[in-house]
Amino acid sequence: MNVRLIWIVLLVLSTVSCNRDGKHAPKIEEGFIQVNGGKVWYEIVGADKKGIPILTLHGGPGAPHDYLEPLEGFASDRPVIFYDQLGCGKSDRPSDTTLWTMERFVEEVQTVRDSLHLDKVHLLGGSWGVTLAVEYILMKKPEGVVSLIMAGPYLSTKRWIEDQNMWISKLPQNVQDTIRKYEENKDYASQSYQDAMMTFYREHLCRLNPWPDCLNRAFAGMGAEVYNYMWGPSEFTITGTLKTLELVDQLSLIKIPALFTCGEFDEATPATTAYYQSKLPGSEIYVFKGASHEHPLEKSEEYLKVVGGFMKKSEK
Repeated sequence: MNVRLIWIVLLVLSTVSCNRDGKHAPKIEEGFIQVNGGKVWYEIVGADKKGIPILTLHGGPGAPHDYLEPLEGFASDRPVIFYDQLGCGKSDRPSDTTLWTMERFVEEVQTVRDSLHLDKVHLLGGSWGVTLAVEYILMKKPEGVVSLIMAGPYLSTKRWIEDQNMWISKLPQNVQDTIRKYEENKDYASQSYQDAMMTFYREHLCRLNPWPDCLNRAFAGMGAEVYNYMWGPSEFTITGTLKTLELVDQLSLIKIPALFTCGEFDEATPATTAYYQSKLPGSEIYVFKGASHEHPLEKSEEYLKVVGGFMKKSEK
């Protein structure tokens, strides 16, 4: 997400709620966990349920958990764990760029698992959260991960840039010209550029109108420092530490049940998601028609059914 759009999003969009239903609210536990660099906030929804928990890894880097709120639907039979990675949301926000490394974020995942005694767990990542989940499995070779769910996967910077350029080419010509002009001038704060980016977002980030409150809260809680340091100034200009990330050739090393999901108009395009799936033997793929990057939010009922069925099958 382009963090410069946070306030314009909040100003120009009315909201619809994606808050939990108070009449049937599941048992919730929350607190903080000490990790390298500070404390991270966590929440367990359905803390009293007996099923194998889901640990969610949000996107960004630096886009907090709020927009994943529909995943609370899984809490009818299992705990659902959300946490804000260091540098965003309700977690600490240290000003120390040495903390913004893949290795530290991977250690953070392990610390959260250890602290919450998640011996068996389903790992569900979205966007950058997919990167983090895959790196966690590759680096740590952890025991007890029952399945891996990857929503709107980001696993190759090269393919990500190519896909965004393809989507831009399908926008109205005046929007294309505006994006290119301000990208070339590195003028990411321009109102014209922000308006053009919003056109892109409405097609490929979230197609709901208006945007739900939980998505707006995620924008409001963005960790600008970590996003800009690891990613860059815009969705299409990657100048940070992730600019050379390529994990495709290592996907075959993953030996647990895996599911890729994406939306028909996702920033992580169906073609790229299918390419990733072809590199991970035995993995599955599901494309949500009419949806985009936020398909778990746009098609929440369908998403809960598809992913819920996959998890139950993985547990047999």
